[in-house]
Amino acid sequence: MSQWIRFEEDGQAQFGKLEGEAIHVHRGDMFGIAAATGRTLPLAQAKLLAPTVPSKIIALWNNFHQLAAKLDVAVPPEPLYLLKAPTSVTAPGATVTRPASYDGRVVYEGELGIVIGKPCSNASEEEAADAIFGYTCVNDITAGDIITRDSSFAQWVRAKSFDGFGPFGPVIATDIDPASLVVRTLLNGDERQNYPIADMVFPPARLVSLISRDMTLLPGDLICCGTSLGVGAMKEAQNDVRVSIEGIGCLENRFVQ
Repeated sequence: MSQWIRFEEDGQAQFGKLEGEAIHVHRGDMFGIAAATGRTLPLAQAKLLAPTVPSKIIALWNNFHQLAAKLDVAVPPEPLYLLKAPTSVTAPGATVTRPASYDGRVVYEGELGIVIGKPCSNASEEEAADAIFGYTCVNDITAGDIITRDSSFAQWVRAKSFDGFGPFGPVIATDIDPASLVVRTLLNGDERQNYPIADMVFPPARLVSLISRDMTLLPGDLICCGTSLGVGAMKEAQNDVRVSIEGIGCLENRFVQ
């Protein structure tokens, strides 16, 4: 397993492999030919960036059996998803502020993220599995009260696309099987989510294959696999959210009202 990470140095985006508390700096293309420079940087000194710059972010709805049962909705026969604005992306550790245009409920959603590593279109499940570069942690922040504000049009994209509402990272972990992993979300130190990836309706390779029949997936694209039980509002003036997946990492961000 490798853990890839992006960071800013002298105003430029750089990337490398994280080994322990050190970043082994690379040059080239994370999704193509990457070569070690021989230089290392202490993780504590790095200004982290989101680990990729996606051309699109795809976010799943109703992709876990347990949540579907709680909501008393049918398990979908095909993936239900929306596109989230790439401009919603923010870095691990960043502070997300309440949008000036919205005064309603803001919700955390801890999720597994799939990062695409090569162009993928009309892919079989085997081809889709090969197109997956790795996995990351996601907090799919949502302005919950906007979704059904207009009874004639569900505003999912707007609710999830405010600036800063798309933190993910801090790393992309490669060569792992997420089937045995668990997503844990802590809000201000209290565990709110603890659910198994194995409960997904559409597991990663199947999910990538089906989405690739609708649109071409490109290197760096992010698929947010949807969330499960325990989603809730961030009610305090300052809210610290930790989304952790053992074997991948821990994403930490703060939301302030």
